[in-house]
Amino acid sequence: MKTIGLLGGMSWESTVTYYQVLNQTVKQRLGGLHSAQVLLYSVDFEPFEQLQHQGRWAEAGKLLAATAICLEKGGADCLVLCTNTMHKVADAIAQATDLPFIHIADATAQAIHQQGLTTVGLLGTRFTMEDRFYVDRLTAQELTVLTPEAADRTTVHQIIYDELCRGIVKGSSRDQYRQIIQSLVEQGSEGVILGCTEIGLLVKPEDSAVPLFDTTELHAIAAVDWALQT
Repeated sequence: MKTIGLLGGMSWESTVTYYQVLNQTVKQRLGGLHSAQVLLYSVDFEPFEQLQHQGRWAEAGKLLAATAICLEKGGADCLVLCTNTMHKVADAIAQATDLPFIHIADATAQAIHQQGLTTVGLLGTRFTMEDRFYVDRLTAQELTVLTPEAADRTTVHQIIYDELCRGIVKGSSRDQYRQIIQSLVEQGSEGVILGCTEIGLLVKPEDSAVPLFDTTELHAIAAVDWALQT
């Protein structure tokens, strides 16, 4: 088994889910007392959140590139960036080491294609929904990506940062997400990407009339696939 290098802490709430899914998946695949070989670098999220909202992405990329180098030196065999939003600087991280970089959008696109879907809605931070780094990665893989209207994008973004990243899960926020998901379905979405690693803490399959693609779970499973098959 290869050692999976996790760049986590953004937020730690979803990094916990990564760790759980990695170990659960290895146990399912190998049985017995097997668990995932993981090396975790968990950062302090506060400075990164500030850099995000100040538009200082290059600085954030340099900081994460440094953590990737630490993981490489520590013995990691691949890199898994445990956040959708910071994939905006994925190139800076991937180029900092010689390790394979397992991209979250690629794992998600593969799962969507496996279900035979071509048009999907995208929920995430404002950066993920509005900047092109994520949508372009998906459209390059022959997917049509729909996002909520501006007011709904603001709601989705605020709930992520003000609640989910702080471990706060509200029924009223779940209701808002349900309504936004339904609006995406009405626009033509055949499925909806939970494109922020915290959204799966709030929204479950039963909250949607179409398949939901939880990027946290899909990314972690893709990492296990790599670790066991290489």
